[in-house]
Amino acid sequence: MRRADRLFRIVELVRGRRLSTAAWLAERLEVSERTIYRDVADLIAQGVPIEGEAGVGYRMGAGYELPPLMFSRAEAQALVAVVRMARDRIGSIQAQAAENALGKIMSVLPPAERAAAERLQLYAPTYGFDDMTRHMLDSVMAATEMRRKLRLQYETEGGDGSERIVRPLGTLYWGRAWTLVAWCELRNDFRSFRIDRIQALDTLGETWRDEPEQTLQAYFRRERARMEACGEYEPALDPSSVPRAPRPAPAGGMARDIARDIARDTSSHTSTGHASSEDGGPQHRPQDSRPPDEDDPFGR
Repeated sequence: MRRADRLFRIVELVRGRRLSTAAWLAERLEVSERTIYRDVADLIAQGVPIEGEAGVGYRMGAGYELPPLMFSRAEAQALVAVVRMARDRIGSIQAQAAENALGKIMSVLPPAERAAAERLQLYAPTYGFDDMTRHMLDSVMAATEMRRKLRLQYETEGGDGSERIVRPLGTLYWGRAWTLVAWCELRNDFRSFRIDRIQALDTLGETWRDEPEQTLQAYFRRERARMEACGEYEPALDPSSVPRAPRPAPAGGMARDIARDIARDTSSHTSTGHASSEDGGPQHRPQDSRPPDEDDPFGR
């Protein structure tokens, strides 16, 4: 990679994350950390507002923008593939937004790249999430982003009902089901709720602040510790490292099929404990695509 291309990639990577360490940048760009330190120093000298320091991490100062870039043929095809796979598996609001965004991208592509993307022979059959499930998913994801507490009317596989006040931390996709990972105020612990078993949902006006060991990162760390204790931990699929949710006013989207992506974002930490679930017994689904159950939160 030419140095000019590498400098441009550094700017892109730092802009796309809350905090990027030199080690992470070096791994992504296949260079040494010393090279990253030198390149970042040169970018700062040229007026790029990168904040941070060696050993801590870097972030982009507010207001810095790069000129728009044209997508390559492969990138355009990848976007089409992702939208086709996701649109029947996400909430209806996000599905429409994805279609709109893809339409805008396609409209500015050169004719050859647009034609190549449109004729991509890749399709994904729908699993038939009903409208209520997709509506619940929209509501859960909106509450998670706004950090608003939820009141859930929930029904387990066995038909038992309960009402909970929870802090929604994140949603996980298991191939044929979505689950909400939340901090349950009744149990004072983490719980997982199948989105398609939420009977009613109210978004409350009350918000919350992160507390130690009550975050999504803490949940994944506990699952890593559990996996290690059971001899199931695989470093390449480490689920314990996810980017922290952005705070409202800073000063400065488990299963094997998602763990690869979330494991790349931050360094991992270890803890002990066990995260349980409100989901009842195991679901009879293919391996690696089941939502969590009481005995095995990874559904394996």
